Amino acid sequence: MKCLNCGGEFESVITDLPFKTGAHSIIIIKDLPVMQCGNCNEFLIEDMVMGKVDRIIDMTEKNVEVEVLRYAA
Repeated sequence: MKCLNCGGEFESVITDLPFKTGAHSIIIIKDLPVMQCGNCNEFLIEDMVMGKVDRIIDMTEKNVEVEVLRYAA
């Protein structure tokens, strides 16, 4: 798959990403599988993975300031 940003190639990688879930809340999900451009580091999250991320976020406390969770496939 070609990157729409720079034309580079995407590759599967495991990374940690933050998700802002409220005005003062951030959830960091560790070991998240994404597609990342080897040239410009643009990334894509596949629909199935994003669905699980949404479920993980829905299960967290809404008033947490920062929480670190692990993505388990």
